[in-house]
Amino acid sequence: MNWLSDNINLLALIAAVVIVVLTVLVAGKYIKQMKTDRSTGELAKENWDGIGEYKNELPSGWAYTFLGAMIWGLWYFAIGYPVNGYSQIGEYNEEVAVHTKMFESKWANADRQTLQEMGEGIYLVQCAPCHGIAGDGMDAKAADLTVWGSAAGVLDTIKNGSKGLGYPMGEMPAGLLDGDSAKRVASYVANGMKGEKPAEFAACAGCHGVDGKGMGGMAPDLTKYGTPSFVADVLNRGKKGYIGTMVSFKGRLTPIQEKAVGTYILSLSRGE
Repeated sequence: MNWLSDNINLLALIAAVVIVVLTVLVAGKYIKQMKTDRSTGELAKENWDGIGEYKNELPSGWAYTFLGAMIWGLWYFAIGYPVNGYSQIGEYNEEVAVHTKMFESKWANADRQTLQEMGEGIYLVQCAPCHGIAGDGMDAKAADLTVWGSAAGVLDTIKNGSKGLGYPMGEMPAGLLDGDSAKRVASYVANGMKGEKPAEFAACAGCHGVDGKGMGGMAPDLTKYGTPSFVADVLNRGKKGYIGTMVSFKGRLTPIQEKAVGTYILSLSRGE
């Protein structure tokens, strides 16, 4: 690598040389003065245990050096090396973006088995510490993912409510329906909202809309329930749970990776 071919490196090297030269000259000057000069001038009134100081002016060499360094610093940040110019973090992000594009292109048409295997690897690293290797939530310490995508999962939400997803319509209270009414709604939602709509769904329509699509993002889109897209929505939003807050994975996982995690999580469902 030719260090002088990179303007950023060249600028840094020049700055380092200037700083070293100035340090040697200024330090040498005042060390010499310390050996030859004698204290003169008017003493300040304040003293501490008989030790006082003179009312001498700021040394001109030090003052000019300090002022020059400030001017150079402003030039460096504004012109010589703009704030939004090159940075190692920026270069890294560009390389990641290129790799991500290649990754998405390579796995754009991945089959279910491939997505499931990919999702398992991500799940074990990112999700298992809270939800458990089996996805059962480790004795209710976190959400039980083994019922997601099934009627049992909808029933659990109806019974216990849903909170922490940050939708504009707010949190879903527990116990809106019970008994057979809850089972009919759970079966309807888990079946992709196909078939005859139960009358009890009116209790859900107030927030999710008559069509269950969440009224333009105001509440969860129930038509996605049981699909990887539903899991991806939760990953992107994050969630406040029993043992803390699950951070949003938006930008941390690619769309293909989100789909893979969703595919794997839904494969854990017991379908109860």
